[in-house]
Amino acid sequence: MNQYETATQSLLPQPHRERAERRSKRAALITGSVIAALVVGGLVATGTAAMAEESTSARQAATVQLATGHVAEEAKASIEAAESVMKRAELDGIDTPHLAARVDELARYAETPATVVAARTAHVDELTQIVTEKVTAYEKQVEAEKKKAEEEAEAAAVAAAEAQAAANTPEGAKNTARQLMASTYGWGDDQFGCLDSLWTKESGWNYQASNASSGAYGIPQSLPGSKMATVAADWQTNATTQVTWGLDYISRAYGTPCAAWGHSQAMNWY
Repeated sequence: MNQYETATQSLLPQPHRERAERRSKRAALITGSVIAALVVGGLVATGTAAMAEESTSARQAATVQLATGHVAEEAKASIEAAESVMKRAELDGIDTPHLAARVDELARYAETPATVVAARTAHVDELTQIVTEKVTAYEKQVEAEKKKAEEEAEAAAVAAAEAQAAANTPEGAKNTARQLMASTYGWGDDQFGCLDSLWTKESGWNYQASNASSGAYGIPQSLPGSKMATVAADWQTNATTQVTWGLDYISRAYGTPCAAWGHSQAMNWY
């Protein structure tokens, strides 16, 4: 009650003054109740909102589904495929750090939301395809290079065999002798004429010629034939090896093919 109301009520007669005081007290009580109700209502409203928010969070948490079933199976299959191609890449010397990192992430699928696992699985599959194409292309290139090398080696072996076969003929052996006489000993055609006569008599320039009684072997009729192994181990099958040894023997024993041929004419051996 303010000062004006108090002063006004003091002017009223006693009965009227008592009724005015009672009305003022009731008004005060009603005002306090309204205020209290508003405060309590606010608290209740705040509590209800908080409970609603907690309930929503709980529902949202309950809707997060971890990877199981089909999603988990696809994740495992993707991991296996990626690991397989990474092994191939390692053997080929190809680095795959990006794919390895994504596989490590996907390997935690059991504790990861299904939607995340599905996305990671798709990413791993994409990277696996890229690495597979790269590894396959590399392996094809290596295989092609290997095949080419084998074909070249085979061709070289065939060419060498053909060249050896040509060198093993009497004419081939004579050509070899001419070249070695000129390049190694400085002997000309006159000396070759003597050599030709000598070895035609001994073996007919046949690299397989063998003397059954003495054991002499080959174009120069080495006795025994194994002496020619000082030049090469293929002395039994290579005319060039035999010619090389024979020219060296003539040089050491007689000095020149014509001297050796003269001795052979006189003694029937050289």
